[in-house]
Amino acid sequence: MIPISVVKETALTLMDKAAIDIPDDYLTGLKKAADEEDGDLSSFVLHAMLENYAAAKEDRRAMCADTGVPRWYVKFGNEAQVQGGAIAIEEALRGATAEATDGVPLRPNRVHPLWRTDHNNNVGLNAPEIEYSFEPDADWVDITTVHKGGLFGSDYRMLFPGDGIDGIKRFFLDCLVAFGKRGLACQPAIIGVGLGGSKDTTMVLGKQAACLRTVGDRNPDPKVAALELELKELGNSIGMGAMGFVGKSMVIDCHIECGYCHTGGMPISVHAFCLSSRRAVARVYADGRVKFRTDPSWFTPYMRRETIGWEPEALRKSI
Repeated sequence: MIPISVVKETALTLMDKAAIDIPDDYLTGLKKAADEEDGDLSSFVLHAMLENYAAAKEDRRAMCADTGVPRWYVKFGNEAQVQGGAIAIEEALRGATAEATDGVPLRPNRVHPLWRTDHNNNVGLNAPEIEYSFEPDADWVDITTVHKGGLFGSDYRMLFPGDGIDGIKRFFLDCLVAFGKRGLACQPAIIGVGLGGSKDTTMVLGKQAACLRTVGDRNPDPKVAALELELKELGNSIGMGAMGFVGKSMVIDCHIECGYCHTGGMPISVHAFCLSSRRAVARVYADGRVKFRTDPSWFTPYMRRETIGWEPEALRKSI
């Protein structure tokens, strides 16, 4: 059984890592964008951010003054057992959020939408968000924290089947132009696109696609993977670069996740992560061992299954 004390300690470490350490996949993508950027101001921003990341890591300080709104993603192995169960995990994650707000420190961004009540710890009604997924034939628990900007950088539209791929591209470009011109996102970023599902599922899929996949990862559907690359190229061809300045570095990568939707519609959401791609992951094993990494491995074959049942052999062959 996994001790809840290990979960709490791991969560605290993850909060520190997410706020300070840039994941290697994103850092590599950002360096490539900086090397290729020829817009003066955009290039200046990219190189300044790379210097900032190095300073943050050396000084162990948050890489951005606005540390966003911390959120959690928990993947349970089907055979996993945690001391105190799911309730204890939620208490541990909420406690880690509060302690890290004071200890890292993080900016206490969470307030009540009407009364602006602030507990000064990023914890409150439905905060921090905790989302769950499951995995067969496993006795571990994966814990991922994402420090996602909580103001702008996302949009939604209900398209129709007749809009097709061209409609997807048009909405995608509309979003990126608005993000850049109106300062609604910190570019360049990993862009996540949710396609299908219900309205709320579309938004969830798009955010997960932005935050829980690594640079260079492609959707297993070859046609969707091709569309990811095409949207990335389109996004970098609108004449905007870092922070909306003139350039060609709006998109570090584009990820698409799909869900079956109503036959009469084709909902879509677009989400920009942010210039500081803040995520950290740990796997807590049944014997209490902990292994830290930066790839959430959220979208497994089991997560993307289309069948009613599930054959464990399919998962083993995919690993």
